[in-house]
Amino acid sequence: MTRTDLLALTPDSLASLANRGLVKRAAKDLDAGNVPEVAVMDDGTVTGAFADGVATTLPGGGGLEGATCTCAATGVCRHQIGLVLAYQRRAAGSGEDAAGEGPAETEAAPEAPPYKDWSPGAYDDEALARVLGERALTAARRTFRSGYAARVHRPSPADPVASVELPTCTVRFLVPDEFGYVHTDAVAAMRGEVIALAVWAFRAADEQGLTGENVRVDVGGRAKGGGGSGLEGALDLANQILLDGAMHAGPVLSTALHRASRELTAGNLHWPAATLDDIAGQLAAYRDRAAGHEPRRLAALLAELHARHRSALHASAGNGSGSPRSQVLGTNETAETPLRRVRLTALGCRVGGDDGERTADVFLAHAASGIVLVLKRRWEATEEQRLTGHDLAPRRIAGAALRSLAAANVVSENATRSPSRVVRLGTGRVSKTTVTPVGGAWGDLPATLLARDLRTLERELDALPPRLIRPRVEAESVRVVEIAKVGGIGYSPGDQRLTATFTDADGVSGRISSAYSPYRPGALDELAGALAGDRGAPLYVSGPVRRSRGALVVDPIGVLTTEGLVVPDLAPGDGGGALDAPAGRAGDALSEALSAALEVCADAAHRGFRHLPNGTRARVGRTADRLAGIGMAAAAGLLRAFAGALEGDDPHRMTVTWADAQIHLITAADLR
Repeated sequence: MTRTDLLALTPDSLASLANRGLVKRAAKDLDAGNVPEVAVMDDGTVTGAFADGVATTLPGGGGLEGATCTCAATGVCRHQIGLVLAYQRRAAGSGEDAAGEGPAETEAAPEAPPYKDWSPGAYDDEALARVLGERALTAARRTFRSGYAARVHRPSPADPVASVELPTCTVRFLVPDEFGYVHTDAVAAMRGEVIALAVWAFRAADEQGLTGENVRVDVGGRAKGGGGSGLEGALDLANQILLDGAMHAGPVLSTALHRASRELTAGNLHWPAATLDDIAGQLAAYRDRAAGHEPRRLAALLAELHARHRSALHASAGNGSGSPRSQVLGTNETAETPLRRVRLTALGCRVGGDDGERTADVFLAHAASGIVLVLKRRWEATEEQRLTGHDLAPRRIAGAALRSLAAANVVSENATRSPSRVVRLGTGRVSKTTVTPVGGAWGDLPATLLARDLRTLERELDALPPRLIRPRVEAESVRVVEIAKVGGIGYSPGDQRLTATFTDADGVSGRISSAYSPYRPGALDELAGALAGDRGAPLYVSGPVRRSRGALVVDPIGVLTTEGLVVPDLAPGDGGGALDAPAGRAGDALSEALSAALEVCADAAHRGFRHLPNGTRARVGRTADRLAGIGMAAAAGLLRAFAGALEGDDPHRMTVTWADAQIHLITAADLR
């Protein structure tokens, strides 16, 4: 009897069931000659007898949960993984017979089985109840009735594993047609429920004809009545700010914004609610003359509300195109999911804050689900206690110093993940968290996290929905990018920014760009040293990735060198190091024109359309002419429409034309 389920397990699938280190060790044992005697029973049971006396059994029926081994390890062990690999090698022709003459010592493991086009949505509810139990299905149906969002990853030649990313966990169907090999990072008590939700997500995608390899889908939920977005009240407040300006917004408006945010949260419209909170924060920062106020940031938030409103109306029309309503509005995103024993890889840390507090965000790659989670901490700061990143480095989080946690492999038995991808690590004697140096773990990250090819990464960013309507999740754009060679490194005193060029293995160029912050004064000196090779040859850089002036730009939070992981934000120093000036670079007319257009829109929102000084309309017109002169006719037309609206006395037309132009300009700048 041939065990097709064992043959279908790829090294990545085995790593999901155990861990990558265990898979590598098992393969090395086989290569070193520690090959078990393999036997296959009539019922499909596979047994292996190792030379050291260990006996391992893989029962028929699929799955490793019922596997047994006489070694002292608990859970999946290297002998069980080794028996799977030995069976695969024998099936590939490297062994002689079932009695276990065994594969040749230097024989490589077989390639992954051919890609198979299949959908877990083919499972019906009767099969789900039989395998998962009625209790799990009852719990899943409650979520289904409320509705939920999911991202469906169909099998492909590059990744033969079907998977679903639910709001709070990931479900992977490692072997086609085999429930015994479904893997999820949710705790065991929720395993059946999230598997059912993942199957229904595939079924919904199948029924809607969404056949792409990576699609978003809304599942279940009751029909929404009224035909509106639910943001009409919030939009009225945003338009009031546009008409009166941030300069004239008083505390009464801030109170209304917070009240509207609570109402949106109660209605499960979480992304717009968060947008309102950010708008209120910008207005408060302006009143307090705090450094956190940025007119362009406020303008982008006001445009975001308009964009989400329009996109939600489009989704409600039911034409099947665009982003699902739940992705635009963040419906049903309140729950947190406890995770079972989870393995995370630190990518670095970002230190920020304001006059009253300091923050540290530790970015942790979850290789099993292919996403980045964020661990957040805050500390009060005073004028007497000037906390920098270096001061925070020894502070303890989940039992480990921040400097260790930000550069480590983390294994936790008590973690909780939120829909916005914030993770909490518990502490205690029973559920402990262990921290070990990160080593070379970055090189083993999946392709969704590790970018070796800048052109592929660029296409991935192009495929994302516009930023203004994407889910508000943490670290969405954080990646690890491989460095083949570092070019020029320079510091611009005017911008207080360090910039370096680098290339990938194909010679495609990108930029590393980091701004000075008084909360991490030693960061730029440490970053320059790491990129220059003072801490060992740079291999990878991690951080949020964006487009700018026709190139991909990484805002670094970590640099992995041959000597270890460098976390610039936690470095000592006062920023007094000598840095070279950047090499001269020709101006970019397109980027400069877009920036000028965004600036004029932000200034109008800051002052208020009812309080604009003389000459503003002419300034908007000149900016539109500049865009037209470089070929951006659509953007120029939208700005001219806004300028025309400012001549009249129709407030609705003013706000609509401003939003048209601002949304277009932000999207164009992001794609630049």
